Amino acid sequence: MSFFGLYGPLTADDIVSINTVAGFLALDDLGGANKDAPPAFDLVVLAGNALLWTLECAVRKARAAGVPLLISGGIGHSTGLLASAVDAHPVYRKALAGQTSEARLLGDIAAMFLGLDQSRLLLEDASTNCGENAHFTRRTLDRLGLAPDAMLLVQDPLMQRRTDASFRQAWADTTSPRLINWPVQIPRLGYREDRIDYLNSPNSKKWTPERFMSLLTGEIPRLTDDKNGYGPRGKGFLPHIDIPTQVSEAWRHIMGSGKFDDRALGRPAGG
Repeated sequence: MSFFGLYGPLTADDIVSINTVAGFLALDDLGGANKDAPPAFDLVVLAGNALLWTLECAVRKARAAGVPLLISGGIGHSTGLLASAVDAHPVYRKALAGQTSEARLLGDIAAMFLGLDQSRLLLEDASTNCGENAHFTRRTLDRLGLAPDAMLLVQDPLMQRRTDASFRQAWADTTSPRLINWPVQIPRLGYREDRIDYLNSPNSKKWTPERFMSLLTGEIPRLTDDKNGYGPRGKGFLPHIDIPTQVSEAWRHIMGSGKFDDRALGRPAGG
């Protein structure tokens, strides 16, 4: 079938455009030329999100490197999705259901089920968005007297580039720390047997097609440095980000196709 969830029918150009935008958003400093000699880091930072495999992989990296893991996240747009993902997990649903922040819920899972020593677990549980993830992470590290030289930054792949920009903004007055982005995987759509699916996503909870397309289409306007974006010419939340022409063209193709808005799902516009 040439449908992705309820979206479609999709053409080959649609899929190429989606993968182009996803590849740009999932900023990855551990792939390519760095794959065989990855850069060193002395702290892993996980920005709270609803994809449990980002936590699993962040813990694995922290344990392998023998460095602390800082989890940042209070109550935000992804909190309900995270709670649902934990509730649906056969093991993690035993984590403390009463936790009131993403960081504390993810921290419980890291300590209870993933073998992370609590002495190496740092929590920032007040932030509600990417910008606060960054600023409150810096505040937490300053309060603890920690000044890492390099941080491995892990986030939902589709929010990785914006998170990187937010952290660069938070440390704009200093040359430290060096940020190393790792989205765990770069999302790609393609045909799996007779249907369109993620080609390289971990087996645990994935994005729903609606969540995936909402994130993918919404990020480019946020990153665009104009009066409507989050850059210096707009809201001022982020530093300027260069968006390659091919990415902008791919986004325009997606938005111009009419296949990914509310009307495509049989809902009133804006509903």
